[in-house]
Amino acid sequence: MNKLFITLPALVLLTASCEQLRNLYKPSSDTKKIERVKVARVGNTYLYEDDIVGIVPVGSSSKDSSLIMKKFMEQWIKKQLTINRATQELEFDEANIERKVLDYRYALMVHEYEKYYVNQHLNKNISDEEITKYYNEKFENFVLRQNIVKCLFTVVPKEAPQIDNFRKLIKSYPNGELEEIQSYCYRFATKSSLESNLWIEFDEVINNTPITEIEDKVQYLKSNSYIETKDDENFYFIRLLDYKISNQISPLEYIRDDIESILINKKKVELRKQLEQDILASAKQNNDFEVFK
Repeated sequence: MNKLFITLPALVLLTASCEQLRNLYKPSSDTKKIERVKVARVGNTYLYEDDIVGIVPVGSSSKDSSLIMKKFMEQWIKKQLTINRATQELEFDEANIERKVLDYRYALMVHEYEKYYVNQHLNKNISDEEITKYYNEKFENFVLRQNIVKCLFTVVPKEAPQIDNFRKLIKSYPNGELEEIQSYCYRFATKSSLESNLWIEFDEVINNTPITEIEDKVQYLKSNSYIETKDDENFYFIRLLDYKISNQISPLEYIRDDIESILINKKKVELRKQLEQDILASAKQNNDFEVFK
């Protein structure tokens, strides 16, 4: 059986060591008492100058430093006042509070070590095969919450030249040359999205355009492959290449990054489990712990 215990010799050694430490740090009669500088008080609790060292980041302006210190002092005072009120109105189980403090301390230590271990061992490379496999297995989890489209979209000022020729190019795409469309937009458009393979939210495309007022967007997408409208200043051109409506399964390309993040997080979880198993196996082998019944 694996055991965690302190033997009698070890206990004696530990006691002797603690006594030595007390003697080592016991102030001598020659030691001058250092007077701590008080900066605030709430009841019988004081905040000292050395308590706030490092609160203000290095390089902060005097104005920023004053604001940071003022905010810190306000928070400290509010917290101490609340603690005072709590101790007046409630009877706390000090042992239970100390136990929770220790539990939190140990949880932070474990968390920091797990984070260090994961960062040292995590391989963030996710293959196309892994992504496709996960998508095929879990596709029902990727239902769209909005309408998405593949499209060419551009906003062209009314005074731009050769608009009729540009209209023919974008309307006839993919028969029209994408390079010519891109060249025109680069010179004259005030806004454009010309990635023909990129899925994007339809609401994002039509935001701040006259089209945003349409009521039935799903039917609108089903009925149009080319959209053109205008206002007092601009023409708005949309060449719809593909679309998916809300409540349909999302295409893989649209959620590829999300799946990659999911798979990386799964690797992190597995590494934490592996760390726990390795520590336990090593402790068993070295007889590092024991459960007393």
